[in-house]
Amino acid sequence: MECIVKYGTWKIHEIDPQAQQALQDAGYGPLTAAVLSARGCKTPEAARHFLTADEPLESPLALQDMEAAAARIRRALNSGETIAVYGDYDVDGITATCLLTEFLRSQGGRVIYYIPARLEEGYGLNCAAIDALHAQGVGLIVTVDCGITADAEAAHCRALGIDLIITDHHECRAVLPQAVAVVDPHRKDQPGEPRNLAGVGVAFQLASAIVGSQEAILERFSDLLCLGTVADVMPLTGANRTFVLRGLKALAEHPRPGLAALMAECGCDRRNLTAATIGYTLAPRINAAGRMGQVRLAAELFLTQDEAAAQELSHKLCQLNRQRQEVEAQIYQEALAMLARSGTGSAIVLAGENWHQGVIGIVASRLAEEFACPAYLICLDGEKGKASSRSYGGFNLFASLECQAHRLESYGGHELAAGFTILRSEIDDFRAAVMELAEDFQQSGQCKSALEIDCPVDPAALTEENILALEQLEPCGAGCPKPVFFLDGLTVEQLSEVGGGRHLRLRLSRDGLSFSAIFFSTTSLRAGIAQGDQVEVAFTPQINEFRGIKSVQLNLVDIRPDQLSRTRSGQGQALFEKFQTGQALSAAEVAALLPGREDFAALWRYLTAHAQQKMLLEDLSCLSRKLARAGRPMPPGRLRVCLAVLEERGLMTVEVVRERMRIRLLSRPGSKVDLNQSPLLQSLKAQESR
Repeated sequence: MECIVKYGTWKIHEIDPQAQQALQDAGYGPLTAAVLSARGCKTPEAARHFLTADEPLESPLALQDMEAAAARIRRALNSGETIAVYGDYDVDGITATCLLTEFLRSQGGRVIYYIPARLEEGYGLNCAAIDALHAQGVGLIVTVDCGITADAEAAHCRALGIDLIITDHHECRAVLPQAVAVVDPHRKDQPGEPRNLAGVGVAFQLASAIVGSQEAILERFSDLLCLGTVADVMPLTGANRTFVLRGLKALAEHPRPGLAALMAECGCDRRNLTAATIGYTLAPRINAAGRMGQVRLAAELFLTQDEAAAQELSHKLCQLNRQRQEVEAQIYQEALAMLARSGTGSAIVLAGENWHQGVIGIVASRLAEEFACPAYLICLDGEKGKASSRSYGGFNLFASLECQAHRLESYGGHELAAGFTILRSEIDDFRAAVMELAEDFQQSGQCKSALEIDCPVDPAALTEENILALEQLEPCGAGCPKPVFFLDGLTVEQLSEVGGGRHLRLRLSRDGLSFSAIFFSTTSLRAGIAQGDQVEVAFTPQINEFRGIKSVQLNLVDIRPDQLSRTRSGQGQALFEKFQTGQALSAAEVAALLPGREDFAALWRYLTAHAQQKMLLEDLSCLSRKLARAGRPMPPGRLRVCLAVLEERGLMTVEVVRERMRIRLLSRPGSKVDLNQSPLLQSLKAQESR
């Protein structure tokens, strides 16, 4: 159960009024100008430069070893060698594989592609696959989106007389595999600033280097570039922004048969295609092929020119995605049950016997966000486990694995997502080491867990015209997120649960204006709000159309009590801390803190009724308001004492996470617990009697 002040801290940026006015004078809408100003674009020229990304693309030859890679592939094309493009099973890897395969075939090459089976072979190059390619007469293997840690596999290629070219974009170790060429923007000897290209972006540069024309490759493959770049959460700036702008246009106007069929199957409106459409609608269905062990479905979808085949393939992908969702839900519930038994710390490290290796990464992502810490999930098989991990708050996953390489069979990835193989016997030591690393990271103050809000907004500015003008910021995604605005002083006029109780619809008012709002994946109880409350919201505005009528809607990112309620909560917490540190309390302060039997009973009834898997994540102010609505008003300071007493008597644990409390109920079979034996409660009563 979660009191959704989802983010403990809101970081609200300020607008530069002069810059905002200059941007409005240049033709940007008022809301758009406010966002650009808050994000540091002080002049129309800076805004245009950022949004249009119209600078020439960097030469592919700026990447180390690119010239050697292009020369070797040209030689293979000229001599009629059989070339294998070896990719990865996610959207980035599949699009990169198809881009290079289709390109090399168009150059007259004898080309086959190989994407390893996720469940049987795992990530990256493997010697069995190399043997199979060798048996098919392959003389040159070109990797895309993988290979940067394949030292043993590179040696195996040399032993068989196969030339190997590695193109990748993941983090590199100090020593690179021995290959004809190793092209990776993150090579430690790569000059210049780091380049945040996806694997498909590196494949694009390789194809461009071979023919000597970036425009020709961009014109033909911008759709694949767009898909892979967005799906791999690359920052939508510079070259990546160019790829996505061009790709969205291609997808809308002349999509390849497979993508046209997939968009139709998903019900996508090609006229209003955005990066979000790719990230939340197309990418999950493409990824489902690799996750569920049928990656060739997605690859053939991109490569086919047959419309009937494309329709059949897209239908199968959507079916696989539904299966993936069912498996994901089951693993997620099992993970929550494990956490209820073991508790959580600064990181989550869980291992399951029957987990689906292709789905654990998604569950790790959900857990990382929900519990505000990095999450590592391990799928056990015999004496080994294959794992996926997801970061939180800027914790560097690749670095965490690199410093534990002695405990791992293999590993790879980058700062935000990584995978590894580990012996069952090493998991406990690995968990302990990860917990220590994550704890040090949290204590360092480097954890970035605040909600970034672009700026406050005048309610009068939330007009249909101004909101539509926010499309000037598209494409939005990593590096250019959808705008998030701040409104305070709002009154909750109405609220109701919709979508089978899964979502919360609200009517909010201020200054005589009224707005419809929706908060997905929450309820009034979880949000801790009721009719008549004064609240503040962080939101993204949109135009909602229902039965032909358009209206402004606020899509809530977070909601919290108004400043007065938060001040009371802070005062209550401060009073509790004053008592905890042994300072003398006045009679009024003791009365504010000292709970009675009914306080404990009301709190316990609420916690046991609403805990999921015996666990809750609650904001002190929200929990105080919920108890008041349940018929037992309890000021925040007294509530904090109740929780501390229940923890002291072994009925629960309480951890503070991002200014929220993670409460885990503990099983206490047998006799009842006498709360009056609590030293903390006795100490408070002693002050009352003075």
